[in-house]
Amino acid sequence: MSSVGDEPETLAAVDLGSHSFHLIVTRLKGGEFHVVDRLRERVNFAAGLDGARHITPEATERALDCLRRFGQRVNEMPRSCVRAVGTNTLRQARNSSVFLERAEEALGHPIEVISGREEARLIYLGVAQTNPKIDGRRLVIDIGGGSTECVLGDGFEIVDADSLYMGCVSYTARFFPEGRLDETAFERAEVAAELEVQPIARGYKKLGWHQVLGCSGTIHSIAAILQANGWSELREQISLKGLRRLRRAMVAAGNIAALSLPGLTEDRRSVIAGGVAILLALFQDLGITDMVTSAGALREGALYDLLGRIHHEDVRERTIRWFQERYHVDTDHAERVERTALSLFRQACVDWTPHDPDHAEQQLHWASRLFEIGLAINHTGHHKHGSYLVQHAYMAGFSRGEQQILAALILNSRRKVHREALESLDPLRRDDVLMLAVLFRLAVQLNRSRDADLPRFVLRLKDRERLRLVFPEGWLVERPLTLASLEEEAAHLSSFGVQVAWRELDNG
Repeated sequence: MSSVGDEPETLAAVDLGSHSFHLIVTRLKGGEFHVVDRLRERVNFAAGLDGARHITPEATERALDCLRRFGQRVNEMPRSCVRAVGTNTLRQARNSSVFLERAEEALGHPIEVISGREEARLIYLGVAQTNPKIDGRRLVIDIGGGSTECVLGDGFEIVDADSLYMGCVSYTARFFPEGRLDETAFERAEVAAELEVQPIARGYKKLGWHQVLGCSGTIHSIAAILQANGWSELREQISLKGLRRLRRAMVAAGNIAALSLPGLTEDRRSVIAGGVAILLALFQDLGITDMVTSAGALREGALYDLLGRIHHEDVRERTIRWFQERYHVDTDHAERVERTALSLFRQACVDWTPHDPDHAEQQLHWASRLFEIGLAINHTGHHKHGSYLVQHAYMAGFSRGEQQILAALILNSRRKVHREALESLDPLRRDDVLMLAVLFRLAVQLNRSRDADLPRFVLRLKDRERLRLVFPEGWLVERPLTLASLEEEAAHLSSFGVQVAWRELDNG
């Protein structure tokens, strides 16, 4: 893609779902996406988690084989034009970082593990962009393999969003062992689902909605079965009456292996029971009488979000500004630190090549804007407070990995080096972040005086562990606070195995 304004633009989204992996490739013409390719493979990812919540070797190989095939389709596309997101199974897996290292190599593009709230936001964005606008609120429901997202929205704005820990794969395995379909199994599954729904039900019903939309594979599959059997009055509609008829038919079959219904595809047969039980609980607890299906969902939402980033309408920037306002950040000082940090970064790149230069620069930009949010809680240990807020808050547009990196940079912006926070990061980004942490600490210390007199300097890297700063003659002598801060910082970094030296340039 030659420039932001050029059309057509080819963009792709990859969804590493808990049941299936999806790839959608589109071309943008006249402000609209036109699908040029779709790939879908059943991976049974959620079923590949063992009792210790590790992705099994068998599930890993299934996933990697799929991603290699997807990778062949998108490996010639620029990184900025492909967005790959991982959902509930990767959120739950304890060895997700090990898997992601191999998965990104197979796909040829970075993979973001997104939070449940972020998944809900992207689902709603996909639905809102691909369905006619209505007056009033929409309730959007997406039943995935390992989680269910519920979102209330008005136009393109989200009113409320939740990710519930229940999915068609996990519930089928949990409540329908050995494929048994009976009244007791359905009752147990529905009660468990209702317990998940009840904490949000009152608030959602109080806010109200004018339309209910369901999206993604499970709901589309249920709609197809109802239509094929004459249990829905309208095409692509699901009613409570139709769901109950489907439930009775499944109980009559007695076992998943014996389940043979028009409209039920073979790849959905093994997980449909859990999906039906969850949808019945949602209908009953939220008071839903009918819903219509939506073609758009997570993948389409990821595409529109990616387009926003390309055209400088990145929701992450709005999130950063909201955090700055919410925690009363001194934006002038934040901008000074940012200018210094980016100057250090660009000079460092003369002797060092980050794994992902654009993403590394973004992380410094975000860290500079937010590193003092902890001051709103207490000056003492404010870097720890800020790190905690970033680590645990919902930050629209950010992946879990991005928040972890940002939290690690803020935690390491001053005082002692917290090695454990840096070394616990994704191995693919760890080396970059270690270097970013050093540069960011220096930027913070060089602006310790909080005035407009930004430091003038030259940075050189002897190697990753030896840095040298050169200042104009007399510059440090006139700034004893900066000199003292540098000396203190050099001691901290020395304990981390990084040597920082400086000198003044002799103009004579």
